[in-house]
Amino acid sequence: MLTKKQFDLLVYLTEQTGSQSQRAMAEGLHLSVGSVNRVVKELTQQGLVCDGRITTQGLEALEPHRVRRAVLMAAGFGSRLVPITLNTPKPLVRVKGVRIIDTLLDALVAAEIPEIYIVRGYLKEQFDQLLYKYPMVQFIDNPLYNEANNIASIVCAGDRIRNAYIMEADLLLSNPRLIQKYQYRSNYLAIPVERTDDYCFHLENGFISQVAVGGVNCYQTVGISYWTEEDGTTLVDHVKEVYQAPGGKERLWGQVPLVYHANDYKVSIRECTLEDVVEIDTFQELKNIDPTYAM
Repeated sequence: MLTKKQFDLLVYLTEQTGSQSQRAMAEGLHLSVGSVNRVVKELTQQGLVCDGRITTQGLEALEPHRVRRAVLMAAGFGSRLVPITLNTPKPLVRVKGVRIIDTLLDALVAAEIPEIYIVRGYLKEQFDQLLYKYPMVQFIDNPLYNEANNIASIVCAGDRIRNAYIMEADLLLSNPRLIQKYQYRSNYLAIPVERTDDYCFHLENGFISQVAVGGVNCYQTVGISYWTEEDGTTLVDHVKEVYQAPGGKERLWGQVPLVYHANDYKVSIRECTLEDVVEIDTFQELKNIDPTYAM
């Protein structure tokens, strides 16, 4: 089984062309040359790296970490973006000529994610237009989108959340490299901030230990996460359990692994920046980003 550093180095080499020096590896991975030297020696002895390149055996070693699917939650009303969303689901709203959801789908296609599911509800037929550009997309209908929180969408997705990205479909993604072909462990994208009034994470020993609304010196949440095969399998049952409990329909799905069953998961974060991904919450924010809506 690969260690995290071995995994990171192999993934780095899959993204490079030509042989890489250990100094280049160190710079690319933000590690010391000595640390890279040790990892390269380990991987070379196992036949996974040779002369600064990943071998066929190295690619095979990464295969268990390859992301197999993605589930995009697109069922909601997008009420805070009225009047635009009166006739158009929020993920299909165009920003500077590009549909919001396209920024996510393009990144998933580039990362060669083989299965892509969109959970739809409000004005669901409008999502059919995506099939012209993305014929591989499969739809999951959420009939309870108007009476339950987003936990209902994850219930509808069922076991498709195993070895999968789970994404809010209304995120405007500026950095497609955040969607990677391989993942090592379950994680959330998050932005390190000094202060936020939004949902945020606090860490302990590198893993999420607390979820709060507002905080200082924390990580502001981003609605993109990844769940391993093992964690995703467990999460399917836990989501159903919480959903069927009194008041369960009102829960956010992320509360299941991070609050109600926090002791059953070890979830890390992947850092990103405010420029990498944006959730447009209000019509005014949309006008600020795309002035054509202000006319």
